[in-house]
Amino acid sequence: MRRTLLILAIAIVVIGLGVAAYFLLFVHTAGVAVAPPSSTLPSAGQATTATASSTLANGTPIGTPNKVTAKLVEIAQGPIVPGEAVVDIPPTASSSADTLVRYIDRQSGNIYAYSEMQGQNTRTSNRTIPGIERAFWTPDGQTAFVEYLSGTDFTTVNTYGLTYDGGSGFFLPQDIGDLAVSSTSVLTLASDANGSSGTHYGFDGSSGGFAFSTPLSMLRVYAAGKNQYLAFTKPSASIAGYAYLVNAAGQFSRIAGPLDGLVALPSPDGNWALVSSSDSGVMHLSLVNLKDGQTTALPVATIADKCAWAADSSAAYCGVPSAPSAQYQYPDDWYQGAVTFNDQLWKIDVAGRYAQFLLDFNKETGKPLDAEALAVDPNDTTLVFINKTDGSLWSYTL
Repeated sequence: MRRTLLILAIAIVVIGLGVAAYFLLFVHTAGVAVAPPSSTLPSAGQATTATASSTLANGTPIGTPNKVTAKLVEIAQGPIVPGEAVVDIPPTASSSADTLVRYIDRQSGNIYAYSEMQGQNTRTSNRTIPGIERAFWTPDGQTAFVEYLSGTDFTTVNTYGLTYDGGSGFFLPQDIGDLAVSSTSVLTLASDANGSSGTHYGFDGSSGGFAFSTPLSMLRVYAAGKNQYLAFTKPSASIAGYAYLVNAAGQFSRIAGPLDGLVALPSPDGNWALVSSSDSGVMHLSLVNLKDGQTTALPVATIADKCAWAADSSAAYCGVPSAPSAQYQYPDDWYQGAVTFNDQLWKIDVAGRYAQFLLDFNKETGKPLDAEALAVDPNDTTLVFINKTDGSLWSYTL
């Protein structure tokens, strides 16, 4: 009996110490928001707001990024959600001009901003949505449409409009296949056995009406200038893909394909597109004139998802693998993480139809960087990207 009481007393002490440690390490730690378990990810109408310290929530700098060179900066170690906003802030009577990089921490869903002028990171939102897969920002950087999975088997795709300052957001319909943000609206693309249909929404989540339908399913879509989109079949090295321009009337016109592993990226003005493809493990990249269909093979090879257009559509910037192996299937193995690249940064000049070498990441940082989710600011002065290998966020002054 005494032995039983002794064991019970020890157990109570251990439990008490555990509870005390929990409160000491988590409950009373300023600025720490404990994410809910993955099984309780919020579904539509269930996004949560974590309570963080007022110091961090009000925008106090939380760290100093690593300035590798005068032009190359590691903004955050990550992992960061693919999809960033690069916003130019004009000067005012009390402040100088600045460029802000707005991005989302993948673990917590909190939004941060990196100030180029100050060289500092600041948390601007403490709204907690763990496990975000992608983010699509409005051009002004005010709202990010974020995608994450929920449900007992994690097959439900939720899309939530998350404001950069943590204000009230809103849900778009569930299980959207893809999403494109134009200068004025959001296009959602849903697929089923009968094909795909596109629907417009305002930046506030208001319905903007039907856009188009097509018997083609499994499409990706981008805004391509005013009142038109570029849609292409989801890429695979073993399947011939096609790319189409979709006009305001919902009519499809083919601009590329059939090409294995086809990926397309239109310019902001809708006049050009980068189109990548693969052939027996060898990547190809072309520049397509969307007005007349003329195609120009480029002297560098990469996947179009590793590129970003300048805001004025005069050039594109691409992470180009320095020595890709032909033993892999592109882009499949890259998407799935079976292969990573050691990239160089190249600029593709549209008018001159030439490629200009800018930077070898490995030589500058001492480690390979595999660029994805590239973005350029409206003044074409700053390029940001995520290193796919570890999710870190980088910026490069153009």
